[in-house]
Amino acid sequence: MSVMNAARTTATATRVLRQLRHDRRTIALLLLVPCLLLVLLRYMFDGDPRTFDSIGASLLGIFPLIMMFLVTSIATLRERTSGTLERLLAMPLGKADLIAGYALAFGAFAVVQSALATGLAVGFLGLDVTGSPWLLLLVAVLDAVLGTALGLFVSAFAASEFQAVQFLPAVIFPQLLLCGLFTPRSNMHPVLEKISDALPMSYAVDGMTQVLTHTDMTTTFVRDVLIVGGCALLVLALGAATLKRTTP
Repeated sequence: MSVMNAARTTATATRVLRQLRHDRRTIALLLLVPCLLLVLLRYMFDGDPRTFDSIGASLLGIFPLIMMFLVTSIATLRERTSGTLERLLAMPLGKADLIAGYALAFGAFAVVQSALATGLAVGFLGLDVTGSPWLLLLVAVLDAVLGTALGLFVSAFAASEFQAVQFLPAVIFPQLLLCGLFTPRSNMHPVLEKISDALPMSYAVDGMTQVLTHTDMTTTFVRDVLIVGGCALLVLALGAATLKRTTP
């Protein structure tokens, strides 16, 4: 990946944010839907708040990841299929500038989205967290950024918005099943446990669990955060490499 230029990266992020600002449905999907899902979940378990405590923190990271994946993959695909990316790359704009600009723009939405969801869960829905809510927010933001990176990457392999949506069950659902949300990963078949060890969502859920059950930052939490953040950076680098597919 070429060396990034801060001015070109910022210009790209500003352009993407300007486009998103006029798309009210996308903004509602990004910012409101995770909050509404958390409210629905809380009152599903109204008679047993401890159940919400046990899974609410995990879903606080999973919901933003899924939403950012969905929106980013479709939005980036539009830019690819419309020829916008090719025209941009014909200008003095490196692939690193372009992919970092997209990540920065969607990452800004990720921060707002995660802050709203975390504040709602802890402040209004009564999510009982042993550790610092700021650590919850950190993991939620990293999860949303990971979803952004995955969306940027898979957009290269879809020819239509329908195909982009089809990547959701292929990329996200296996991680959702194997991340430890439904059963401890140690209870899984050894083969599935090994697969789950290689999936970033497993560490996202584990990081949330660490905050839920420990008052202080643990070494396991630090490991989880570094893995999720490292996976996001790796997938962003792979996303930059896929730009060759549409660039002569």
